[in-house]
Order: sequence, then structure tokens, then C-alpha cells
Amino acid sequence: MSAAHSSHPKGLYFIFITGMSERFSYYGMRAIFTLYLINALMLDKEFASAIYGNYTGLVYLTPLIGGYVADRYLGMRRSIFWGALLMVMGQFLMFFSALHFENTELAKWLMYGGLGGLIFGNGFFKPNLSSIVGRLYEPGDKRLDSAYTIFYMGVNMGAFMAPLLCGYLGDTGNPADFRWGFLAAAIVMVLSLVFYVARNSRYLVGPNGEAIGIVPAQKAGRESAGELGVDLGKKLNVWQLSLWAVGGVLLFFLFLKGFDGDIIGAVIYSACIVVPGFVISDPTLTKIERQRILVIYIIAFFVIFFWAAFEQAGISLTYFAEEQTNRHVFGWTMPASWFQSFNAVFVVLLAPLFSALWIKLGQKNREPASPTKQAIGLFLLSLGYLLIAIGVKNVAPDAKVSMLWLTGLYFIHTMGELTLSPIGLSMVNKLSPVRFASLLMGVWYLSMATANKFAGTLSSLYPEVGKTKIFLGFEVTTLFDFFMIFVVMSVLASVVLFVLSKTLQKLMHGIR
Repeated sequence: MSAAHSSHPKGLYFIFITGMSERFSYYGMRAIFTLYLINALMLDKEFASAIYGNYTGLVYLTPLIGGYVADRYLGMRRSIFWGALLMVMGQFLMFFSALHFENTELAKWLMYGGLGGLIFGNGFFKPNLSSIVGRLYEPGDKRLDSAYTIFYMGVNMGAFMAPLLCGYLGDTGNPADFRWGFLAAAIVMVLSLVFYVARNSRYLVGPNGEAIGIVPAQKAGRESAGELGVDLGKKLNVWQLSLWAVGGVLLFFLFLKGFDGDIIGAVIYSACIVVPGFVISDPTLTKIERQRILVIYIIAFFVIFFWAAFEQAGISLTYFAEEQTNRHVFGWTMPASWFQSFNAVFVVLLAPLFSALWIKLGQKNREPASPTKQAIGLFLLSLGYLLIAIGVKNVAPDAKVSMLWLTGLYFIHTMGELTLSPIGLSMVNKLSPVRFASLLMGVWYLSMATANKFAGTLSSLYPEVGKTKIFLGFEVTTLFDFFMIFVVMSVLASVVLFVLSKTLQKLMHGIR
């Protein structure tokens, strides 16, 4: 590796800071969100879990829109700007919701408006910031997995600090104080926007010094490939377009009936099928491009099970932290929201080690391929839930357990996350045709939308006195039963993905 390529470009650290401050805003709000719903708006856990699942599901659905608009019309840079601006508006509406929490109806409408701003803002911001990392490097640069791991460390530095500050200000036991947690998240989002506007033109440059993220990716991709005049959908005939449209509508109503009128769930689940199908049917794709995209889809399917379990951090694991975890430390009671920082601090500590590990293994040609890394991540996730399942077995419903069990879970989950998530972002970047870069990043996040919606459904199974919970015919009566759902689900997904990994590597055509 040449000296010029031994370190990462300055643009990576600009994106590092931008992503860190935006994630502070997101995770700061998320840390106290469900607590705000049940302690200020006085919603029950089941309804709060549903709102949380709908919100986080839509947060990962809208990157499809943001990715498509960026690829076709705005370009990555402008999409990131508009996304940040919408999130600023959303965070301030959350503040005003908490300011008027005693007027429940007004507070709810302000909250829904705030969630809408955050959902659509994130849709423009998230896929484009992730995609632009790859444009800082030459194709085939072996530093890319390391770069995404560093980027991921920045994201989690924001996620680490956010629950501490927003939880300290908002999670005080006084419902009136939630406003201050939301306000802190809003202010940091403003700072992120200002920093991005002031410095993006200086640092967002490619390996040859050219500006990146300005020209829409489809146009740039067509020009580089000599494909001027070719665009997504232009060669699709009316019959094909009609088929996808009709299929989407039919799937929507099928899911709507199957999930008892859940409109948001029906939208997410039908989009999860129709959109990837529409993209891969594009006639401009070559055989190799189509096979590489298929790999993205297959791995994205398995990743659903990872995030459905992992995202319990903001829902059921927060309930567990508040109600059944001994949080007393030397006479001081730690806020339940602070546990959401544990994963982030472990990421910050472990990410440099994982980044160095991938580089070292790559130099020795022993680095596992991306599908294998994803399978390892799923297996580690199952071990984390197995640990806490052991910790709560035979424990009385009103008893509190040591925080070491929850700490251990977050530590093991972090190792799984570092093996899976940044590697997944890097994989999508490497496998995507340039003209579909942001759109396919949006499809990747669509799997997370499905996972987060599913996470809300699974969280509703959290045991409550006087309520019977059933999952696939099995009665969930204890915390042990609840946590074992995630153990079984993730270990099965891991085993199947391990079996498929060799086949997927062949379909990647030399990309690891």
C-alpha cells in the first residue's frame, strides 16, 4: 500500500463529525421517546411499542425516497442538506410536544408532526451520507471496510453521548423535563446542519480532487459508462410498470388484512417486496450487476432478523432496564435511558480494533467475505440474548437483577454489530452500480425498516401482569420465554446464512 493510501482522506473525518452530530440528535430523542410516551402521555407499553415500531420502521423506509431523488434529481450533497433541515424542524416539534404534554391531544399532534419531519429528513440524509463515504475512494480500495468502520465509530460516538445528556435532562422522573431532552437533540441537529453547510465544499472531494455528490449519481453513472439517454424505467414497457403497480397494491391489501388494518406495516412490508423487484428488473443492468444486487437482497433479508432483535434496545430492553434492573450505584440511581449509551461506548472502544483487524486480515488474504461476517454477527447476537435469558431464568416477576447482565448483552451485541452493520454498508457500496448507489443503499435500509417494524411487534410480547402473549402458538409468560425468542430466531438465521455464504461469494464476482 502506498504512502498516499496508508491513511484515510480528510473527507472521511468530515463525514465522521457530520454523522456523529446527526446521530446524537436521533439517539438523544430515541433514548427518552418511549419513556415520554408511557410516563408523560400515559400510553400503555403495547401502544407505545407500536408507535416506536412505526416510527423507526418509517425512518428506514424513507431512505428509498431520498436515495431515488438523490440519484435522479438532487445529488447527494443537496439531499443531505434538505434532510438535515427537515430533522431540525422535527426535533423542535418534539420539544413543543413535550412543552404541552398536559394537553394530551395537542401534544400528540405536535409529536406526530415532529416524527414526520424526522422520518422524511432522515430519508434524505441517511442513505446519502452513507453512500458518499465510498465516493472518497477509488474502486477496489482495500481501505473501504475500514473506512465504514471508522464512519460507524463516529455514528456511535453521537449515540453514546446523546442518551447521557438527553437522559440527564429529560429522564428525571418529572414528565415536564422531557422537553429539555428533546431541546438538546434539536440544538445539536442545528449545529450539524451549520457545520455541514460551512464545510462540505472543502472536504467532499474524490481521490483525484474532484467534487463529489453534486451531480446525480444516475447521470454520472451513465456518462462514465457511455449510457447517455438510458434511465431507470425508460425501457420498461407499460405492461411491466403496470404489473409492479398492481402487485404493490395487491400486496398492500394482503398485508393490511393479515395485520389487522395496520396501514404502516402494510406499506413497509409490501415495499420490501415490490421495490427491490422493480430495481432488479431494470433492463440496463448487466448479468453480473443483477447477480451482485441479488446478493444485497439475500443478505438484507437475513439482516432483518438481526435488527429486529438488536433494536429492542429502545423498547423492551428499556422497559427491562427501568423495571427489573438494579440501577443503584453507590447510593445513586442511574437513569434507565443511560443503558442505551452502553452499546455506543463499546462501539467506540472496539471499532478501531475491528478496523485494524479487517486491514490486517486483508493484507494476509484471510479476511472473511461479507456474507460470512454477517453470519458471525447474527451468531453473536444470539449469544447476547442467551446470556440475559440465563440471567433472568427463575427470577420472580418483581425481582431486580444485576445490571451486569444487561451490560454483558450490550457488549456481545456490539461485537455482532461491528461484524455486521458497517460491513453491510461497505458491501452495498461495493456491489452497487454507480447509477443506483443511493437507491440501493435505500433498499438496504428498507430491510431495517422491516426489521424495526417487526421489532415493535416483538416488543409487544414483553410479559405484563394480567396479559396473555402468544407468539407462533407459544405462550410468552416469563422474561426467559421472551428473550429465548431472539436466541432461536437469530441463531437459525446465522446457520442458514453460513450455509449460503459460499454461493453468495460466487455471485459477488470477485468482490469481498
